[in-house]
Amino acid sequence: MPVQIKTQRETLLEAIETYGSPLYFYDAEKIITQIEKMRNAFRGVDLKLKYACKALTNINILKLMNKHGVDVDVVSVEEAQIALRAGYAPTQIQYTPSGVPFSEIEEAVALGIRMNLDSLQVIEQFGEQFGSSMPICLRVNPSIMGGGNAKISVGHANSKFGIPYQQFDEVVKLTKKYGLKVIGLHQHTGSDFKNAEVIIDAAEVLYKLAMDYFPELEFIDLGSGFKVAYSADDYVTDMESLGKKVVESFNAFTKRYGKPIQLWFEPGKYLVSECGYLLTKATVIKHNPSVSFVGIDSGLNHLIRPMMYDAYHEIENLSNSDGEKKMYHVVGYICENDTFGEDRMLNEVSVGDVISIKNAGAYAFSMASNYNSRVRPAEVMLYNNELKLIRRRETLEDVLETQIEVL
Repeated sequence: MPVQIKTQRETLLEAIETYGSPLYFYDAEKIITQIEKMRNAFRGVDLKLKYACKALTNINILKLMNKHGVDVDVVSVEEAQIALRAGYAPTQIQYTPSGVPFSEIEEAVALGIRMNLDSLQVIEQFGEQFGSSMPICLRVNPSIMGGGNAKISVGHANSKFGIPYQQFDEVVKLTKKYGLKVIGLHQHTGSDFKNAEVIIDAAEVLYKLAMDYFPELEFIDLGSGFKVAYSADDYVTDMESLGKKVVESFNAFTKRYGKPIQLWFEPGKYLVSECGYLLTKATVIKHNPSVSFVGIDSGLNHLIRPMMYDAYHEIENLSNSDGEKKMYHVVGYICENDTFGEDRMLNEVSVGDVISIKNAGAYAFSMASNYNSRVRPAEVMLYNNELKLIRRRETLEDVLETQIEVL
């Protein structure tokens, strides 16, 4: 008898029925598809993908990335340690710190992890401490505005991130003073940029710095920020078109540079955003004179992006797929204005219905908290058509575990 393949809706409903609500669900096959899309888009260069793991740090996601040949970019020593436990070699990990204590950089160096430095002060400290013992990458601020909104634009002139390209005469003095070997240049303009040309413009800044100052580079890292769809009519980065432009630009640069080097990207959201769903249940239907509310058993403690970034997430009633459409505000259970979506047309909602919030793979669980002393959800992954529990639901004991009673 042939195996019956469940629909996505059936699989999501099975997951929440089995593991409870609220629940984070990830589709491993979608991640693999996104990896291949990127590889196909940038054919014609020596490409290396580095997963920006702050998007979703579950160790099983890291193992999946490693299994499919994707290295990792980390922004804390804790992320580096998780990556090592996931099976990454230190040489596969690049650490891009921002304003961390220098002791954390020392700890990462002791683990054998390459540093991506982003300030003159840290370059000097690194040089004094380590000299030429370890090659480094430098994060450049290209003074280019990119990103879906101001909160996720990180390459403009007033951003805290990166070394302004205008300061590279000083950078070179420091690298010569301490014998530092610079083997990579990196930039990241921001997430969800709509004008794909910002990648080309930022690349040109790095190309010029390479030609002027750094003859021994092994790679150029162009960051990420590629746009995925958050609604049916949303703008999406045309990866094939962008890939052709970047490959042409990069190959022209390496010809001028006089030697082949690698092209790196560090996608996070692009790889995992669309794989994820936050599955919840409707708890309250509240009809005010001017608006109807659907309250769900989750809140900004589990998914803060709509409140923090005004991010749009498509919302669906999985339990009533054919019901009459009605307008609702979908809100959470936290003692704040934790609105997931306003004026959403959903199939009529009843208490107990399963409400799915899409694009919950990136910066979702990884930004979750215990606000209001709430526990964080379980996580499951669909892998080879089997549901796998990859993080258990927290309990009150987990919330209290690090507290010390002294009274």
